[in-house]
Amino acid sequence: MHSLSSSDTANGEDTPRGTSNVSIEIQSCTGGGPEEQHDSRAETEALTHGVGDNNQEKLGVKTHSREAPVPNGPPPDGPPDGGLRAWFTVVGAFCGMFVSFGWISCIGVFIDYYKTHQLRDIDTSTITWITSLEYFLMFFGGPFVGVLFDNFGPRWILVVGSFFHIFGLMMTSISSEYYQFLLAQGICSPIGTSALFHGSLNSVSTWFRRRRALALGITVAGSGFGGIVFPIMVTRTIPALDFGWAMRICAFTSLFLLVITNLTVRSRLEHKRKTPLCHPLDFFRPLREVPFILTSAGTFFLYWGLFLPFAFIPTQAQRYGMSTYLASYLLAFLNAGSVFGRIIPPYIADHIGRFNTMILTTIVSIILVLALWLPSRTNATAITFAVLYGFSGGSAVSLAPALIAQISEIREIGVRSGTYFAISAFAALTGTPIAGALLPEPLSGSYLGVELFCAATMGVGVVLYVLARGVVPQGGWGIRVKV
Repeated sequence: MHSLSSSDTANGEDTPRGTSNVSIEIQSCTGGGPEEQHDSRAETEALTHGVGDNNQEKLGVKTHSREAPVPNGPPPDGPPDGGLRAWFTVVGAFCGMFVSFGWISCIGVFIDYYKTHQLRDIDTSTITWITSLEYFLMFFGGPFVGVLFDNFGPRWILVVGSFFHIFGLMMTSISSEYYQFLLAQGICSPIGTSALFHGSLNSVSTWFRRRRALALGITVAGSGFGGIVFPIMVTRTIPALDFGWAMRICAFTSLFLLVITNLTVRSRLEHKRKTPLCHPLDFFRPLREVPFILTSAGTFFLYWGLFLPFAFIPTQAQRYGMSTYLASYLLAFLNAGSVFGRIIPPYIADHIGRFNTMILTTIVSIILVLALWLPSRTNATAITFAVLYGFSGGSAVSLAPALIAQISEIREIGVRSGTYFAISAFAALTGTPIAGALLPEPLSGSYLGVELFCAATMGVGVVLYVLARGVVPQGGWGIRVKV
């Protein structure tokens, strides 16, 4: 005999709540794991709300007039918020983010290199479609990876993702024509990075609740380290060897880290295959929720401008006199700042609210674009902007998955986060080409249009986040509200 109190899910997590004058006792002949306990509790609620007292007695359900006590701490089947397996998952996901999002964070190096070497006869806007597809497919694959994650867990997602990413890098190493770069670097590799990105984030989310933003921040910090290492590795190995061997060295480095990812990343949940795997409407069902719509729209506009400095800061610095050698390190400076930005603000967010922190850091990013990037004409200003923007922009990247986890049922995190990132993918796809169209000649044209577009789109994102903050569960419009 064990006692259960009626509960529901708040803010997407298995959080207990007190019930009005009802506590329930169910006689059970067999024990059960966390999944069985969760299902049993749901069935009990249905019984107590759907049958009369006489039928309840026949079923072994007893009602009492006293108010049920609210248990302290997380429920027994809730996220442990720590433990060896949880932190091993974070370590493996960190490595997965290093080689997926971290690789894509160095796109500025390739735009600059292709424009002066293999693709010198192709305009900048066309070249940026290669790198834009990297962002787009990484995010857009979210719904498909999410369905597979909810049904099967992360293991085969990570294995297949590792293969596609490494194969894409190897094929890029032997490419020489635009269509070859587009297929290998713009399509094949991002299919792999999408599986690694979403599989890693979803797995970490299952292990944490109170410290979820911090855990996700540490995970996403892996992309910051990747964004430091890969640009330096590419720019140093191309002159010493050649482009092909530079790409192969990056591929072998990624392979080593992906072995760690595949051995350590696990989900806390028991994943049971559904028949069918999902219904197409599952992807659209979250769009009936106002908090989800506003949060997704906010992230769309944020991502429309957020990644533009990653793509254009090296060429902008060269435009105003920085040497090619030093400009190639700007992405490393930017990603170095993002390492701290992807850990410190998420830690603060767990204490003052995730929406609050996202709004503040995005406002800081806008100020930096207008106050430093726009008037930047010296090496010192460019380096300062890169480090500071890396900090503020990096926090936005790590907080985005924490926002959607806050307003989602954790057992549906795969599909819901997939829909969320698929919407954002269209911003990542179109943002850089739009900016490229505003900048016909990167080494001689004006960057004013790019910088204003960057600041304006992030500003719209802030407005939408403020609106979402007011309507999310347990949210509000007051300044002191922790959301």
